[in-house]
Amino acid sequence: MSALPSRWDGVERRVPDSLDDLRGPAVGVVALPAHLCWSGLTAFDLTDRRLRMSLYRTIITGGGRTDAESYLNAGILVADWPTLRRGIGPSYRRAWESKIDLLGGAR
Repeated sequence: MSALPSRWDGVERRVPDSLDDLRGPAVGVVALPAHLCWSGLTAFDLTDRRLRMSLYRTIITGGGRTDAESYLNAGILVADWPTLRRGIGPSYRRAWESKIDLLGGAR
């Protein structure tokens, strides 16, 4: 009997190579497409910390590399990472912190 793949297989491939690849907005309201937010809240005001954290968790845990590059902002990610890292699973945290050096120092 073959083992089923873990739902965390391939998490590392979804992490951009560098903070420079993150081109998301730093201000305004971000509306996510249906493949990321299929029910409930679909627009996130970046000035509201709670909504911003929810947006970033959604992208990190449910999005692909191109989603991260399009919707995440490097400055916001680094600033919010000490709190954000506690709200995502350990596999996501390890993948992002091992690939993006500035995040690994936020422990």
